[in-house]
Formats: sequence, C-alpha cells, structure tokens
Amino acid sequence: MSRLEATAATLLAVGFLAYLGYTRRVAPTASCGCLGAQPTPVSGRSLFRAGLLVLAGALALTGTAAWFDALADRPAAGTAVLLAELAVVVALSPELDATWLLPLRRLRARLTHPLRGGSGVPLLASVQQLQLSDVYRRVAPLLRSDVREHWDEDGWRFAAHAARYQGRPATAVFAVPLADPEPAAVRVALVDDATGQTLLSLAGTPPATGGRLTVVPA
Repeated sequence: MSRLEATAATLLAVGFLAYLGYTRRVAPTASCGCLGAQPTPVSGRSLFRAGLLVLAGALALTGTAAWFDALADRPAAGTAVLLAELAVVVALSPELDATWLLPLRRLRARLTHPLRGGSGVPLLASVQQLQLSDVYRRVAPLLRSDVREHWDEDGWRFAAHAARYQGRPATAVFAVPLADPEPAAVRVALVDDATGQTLLSLAGTPPATGGRLTVVPA
C-alpha cells in the first residue's frame, strides 16, 4: 500500500468514526448501516471497531512494504495475524451477532440449563413453591426484590431476596426443601444486613399437623 493510499484509508476511517459518533448522539436508535442492512443501532462496539480501523490506517502510514509482500515472506505468521484481525472485526460487529453469538448463547443455555439448580430441580419450580407458601405471603410486604441469589445445601435450596424490616435493610432467606414439593414445608428467615442478626424466622408446619405457621423466636 502506497503512502497516498494509506493516508486516504486513514482519513476515510476517521470520517467514518466521526459519523458514527454523531449518529449515536443525535439518533441513538438509528441503524449503523455498517455491514449490510441489519437494523443494528450504533453501539460502543461499533465505535471501537471504527477506532481500530483508524489505528490500522495510521500503522499503515509507517509501513515500508506492502502487506502481501510481508505475507509472502512469513506466510504462517501473516495468516495468523489476518485470522486474528478477522476474529476481532467479527466480535466487534453487532450486525453479525445472529451468525455466531446467538447460536453460542443458545448452545450455552442448552448445556447449562440456567433455570436448573445443582440438584436437578429447576429454580423456577422452587420459586413457584415458595411463592405459594404461607410464609411467603406473610413476609411479602417486606420484600424489595425478586430472587437475588440462590444456592443448594444439605437438601435445601436457599433463595435470598432484598427486604426491609422495621425500617432496617435486611435479607429474606427462604429455605425450600428439594425433596418435598409442598409449599407448607418452606421456611424463611430475615437477617439484618448491618449486623447479621436474625430478625424474624418463620417455619411452615407440615400439612399432616394442620398446615398452620409456627413462629420461631429470633
């Protein structure tokens, strides 16, 4: 590539970067139109890709030989560099996400089962069980979030919610038995976020004894 060609390519990349920045500011939902007709708005990835093109053009200005001559001299290294550059361009192109990123996400969902806990019981099933429980109805006015985190231990699934008790930030930790699908078996404890003190503990009585709640002193 001659110096004139490298200069033209660099100026073109700078102009394109400026265009993308302007478009994102005045029309953030407008399509980039960078690669095909995909209706993809200008994103940080698009700007970063354009910035790399500017950098590549600037590096070409300092070169003393054509890229194809360098590729012929070192074919293995040159091919590796070209493949790496292609991978970077693809990764920074939201327009191509449907080609590679979405299939990877679907594959990950099939392999990891995001709604399945470590025991094999779906998390959604545990959430439905606790939401049908009497203890959940008792503490529902105190809750300030959905499930924030969950873990399995000793045959129980624990689900933590943000809560507020008597004006104090707290965490409501529900214990759902993995082997018992009855909502009456669900327990809950409210823990003070500042001190770690248990503020309230409720346990559902098994259906065989009447299905009423037992309040466990904190």
